Amino acid sequence: MKSRRAGPPDGGYGWVVVASAFCTMGLTAAVLKNYGHFFLDIQSHFGVLTSTTSWVTSSTIAMFHIGAPVASALTLRFSQRVVMIAGGLLCTLGLFLASLDLSLPWLFLSMGIIQGAGISFTWIPAMSMVSHYFVRWRPIAYAIASSGECVFAIVFSPFFKWLIETYGWQGALLLVGGLQLNLCICGALMRPLETSQTSTQESGEDDAAALPSKRRALFQCSVLKNPEFLLYILFAIFAAAGFFIPTLFLVPFANSVGIGDYWPAFILSVLAVADLVGRLFCGWLANMGFLRNLQLLSIVATLLGVVLLLLPVSHNYWSILVFAVLYGFLFGCVVAIHVTSIVDIVTLERFDSGLGLFMLFRSIGGFIGPPAGGWLVDQTNDFSSAFYLSGFCLISSAVFVVLVDCLIQKRKAVENELCQGTFPEDDRETGKAI
Repeated sequence: MKSRRAGPPDGGYGWVVVASAFCTMGLTAAVLKNYGHFFLDIQSHFGVLTSTTSWVTSSTIAMFHIGAPVASALTLRFSQRVVMIAGGLLCTLGLFLASLDLSLPWLFLSMGIIQGAGISFTWIPAMSMVSHYFVRWRPIAYAIASSGECVFAIVFSPFFKWLIETYGWQGALLLVGGLQLNLCICGALMRPLETSQTSTQESGEDDAAALPSKRRALFQCSVLKNPEFLLYILFAIFAAAGFFIPTLFLVPFANSVGIGDYWPAFILSVLAVADLVGRLFCGWLANMGFLRNLQLLSIVATLLGVVLLLLPVSHNYWSILVFAVLYGFLFGCVVAIHVTSIVDIVTLERFDSGLGLFMLFRSIGGFIGPPAGGWLVDQTNDFSSAFYLSGFCLISSAVFVVLVDCLIQKRKAVENELCQGTFPEDDRETGKAI
C-alpha cells in the first residue's frame, strides 16, 4: 500500500507562509542590522570603549545562534507556530527591559540574551516552515522570504534615526520592541502541513518535505558525523565573523571621514536595496540550475570578501556608496543560498537539526567578530581595520565551501560508479540488470 502523506504544496498556502516569513525577517534581522544607529549613543551614554560597546551587539548575535538548536528542538517537539509566538514575546520583552537603561550589563541581558533568544525562536521556525512547504521553488521562496530583511531595513534605517533623535535611544528601543510584538501574528499564520500515513512505505522527497514524522521528530546530532557538514560549519564560523562587522561599523566609518547628518542612514538604505536585489537575483539563479548552490556560494563569498578589503580606500560619500552597493548585493547573494545549501549536504530529512547546529556553531564567529573588529579600531584608531578583518574572514570561509563541494561531488562520483558496477560489463549500455 502506498503512503498517502500530503506533500509540500509548492504554492497555495505556502505563499502565505512565505509572506509571514518575509515579515519575520524584517522584524528580526532588519532590526539587528540597524543596531549600528544605537552604537554611538550607547557608547557616549556609558562612556566606554568601542570594543566594550560592541559586546552588546555581539551578545545578541551570539544568543541568536546559540538558541538555534533549542528553537529547532522545540519546533520538532511542538510546532513552528508555538515557538514563533513565544519568540515574538521574548523580543518585545527584551527591548522593553533594555529601554529602562539600568546599566551596560543590563543591556547585555536584555538586548543580548532575551532579545537574541527571541530572534532565534522566530527566525529558525520561519526558515524551517518555508523549506518544508516548497521543493521545486525552494531557492526562490527562501530568497523572497529572506528579502524581508532588506525591505524592512530600507525603511528602518531612517526611521530608527528619527526615533533616536525624537525619543532618545531608550524610547526608540521601547517603540521598536512594540513593533516586534507583530511577530506573534506572523507565528499565528504558520499553519502546519497536514499529513496522513497509511503505511510505512517511503515516497521520495515529498515524504521528506512533510512535517517531521515520529521516526525523525527528535533532534539529530548525528549530522555532526558528516565530514562535509563539519567543513560547512567552519564556513559558518568564518563567514559569521565577517558578516556582522560591516553593518556595525559602516555608519561610524562614514562619520569618521566627515559624512554627517542623514547621509550615513541613506547609505544603509541603499545597501538594503542592493541586498534585496542580490537575494532575489541569486535565488532565481540558483533555481535555474546553471551552477550548483555550493559553487555559487563560494564565488559570491569570495567576491564579498574582496569588496570589503577594498571598501576602506573610500574617503568620500560617492565612493563609499559604490562599495556599499557592491557589498549589499553580494551579501544578499550569500544569504539567499547559504541556508538552503544545508539541504544539499544533510538532506531535507535532517534539515531542521542541521540548521540548528549550523546556527549554533556560527555563533562562535558572530560572537568574536564584532568585538575583534572593535578591538582593532581601538588599537589603530581607524575603522578601516575592522573592514580588513571582515574581508579576510569571508575569503577564508569560501575556501571551506569549495572543499565541501569537492567532497560531495567525489562522493556522488563514487556512488555512481558503485551503481554502474551492479551491471555486467556487456549490459551496461542497455541498463539490463544481472
